[in-house]
Amino acid sequence: MADAGGARRRRDRRACAVMRFAAGVEYLGTRYAGWQAQKHSPGVQADVEAALSAVANTRIGVICAGRTDAGVHGLGQVVHFDSPVARPTHSWMLGANTSLPADISIRWVRPVDDAFHARYTAVGRRYRYVIHNSRSRSAIWADRAAWWSCALDADRMHAAGQVLVGEHDFSSFRASECQSSTPWRRVDALQVRRLGAFVLIDIQANAFVHHMVRNIAGTLLEIGQGKRDAAAMGDILAARDRKAAGVTGPAGGLYFVAALYPPPYDFPSTDSDTALFGPPCDALE
Repeated sequence: MADAGGARRRRDRRACAVMRFAAGVEYLGTRYAGWQAQKHSPGVQADVEAALSAVANTRIGVICAGRTDAGVHGLGQVVHFDSPVARPTHSWMLGANTSLPADISIRWVRPVDDAFHARYTAVGRRYRYVIHNSRSRSAIWADRAAWWSCALDADRMHAAGQVLVGEHDFSSFRASECQSSTPWRRVDALQVRRLGAFVLIDIQANAFVHHMVRNIAGTLLEIGQGKRDAAAMGDILAARDRKAAGVTGPAGGLYFVAALYPPPYDFPSTDSDTALFGPPCDALE
């Protein structure tokens, strides 16, 4: 009887152990206030938490790699969550997706150690800004790409963007409401390329200040159109003044492509990135 009681207690302790999981989340941000909910509009986070809670039959909270703003999309958002109940990874994914709306999907789930943190373990983030460069607007790409009717020189934009590679004070590309304690960030790679009627901006950095990618995109759009000289990017960066940079690019063109982690966290890459104009450039691999 003593042995049976000890085995039962060990099973109970295992059942009560909190397990940590990482998950990949994909979403169209068009109808959301961003990752976090606002008073006037729902957030992606609340729907993800509700779906995972339904699978666990208990309250589940998630922490993301990088919060996105209203209208911004996620191809490879990464979250982590702790659960006091055991579920197979495919049950988390399939079960949550039955509760999620069509514009949010859990793409994968992996068990991770307790040291993993979706935000603080990440060593980099990758974004893609999609521009539909056409004289007429597209109904299909509405809210999924930024429309720019004037002809753009992608090579000129790429050359200007190289000034931003490295560690800099990005105050000129930082929104006034940014809550970060420092404007310093490290851009590891930036590429601009044309693919038919689309111009793609790929940027990878250790982290981003608020609206950084959209403000860089808006400035590059003005340079690509010829409204600014490509050499002006250095002066804009050095000014450390938001008024020196260009417009804020529309939210619908921005995609959170991936959060990057050191070994041993080898998570699946999103195949939606391939569907959205192919893989990132070599410099961003």
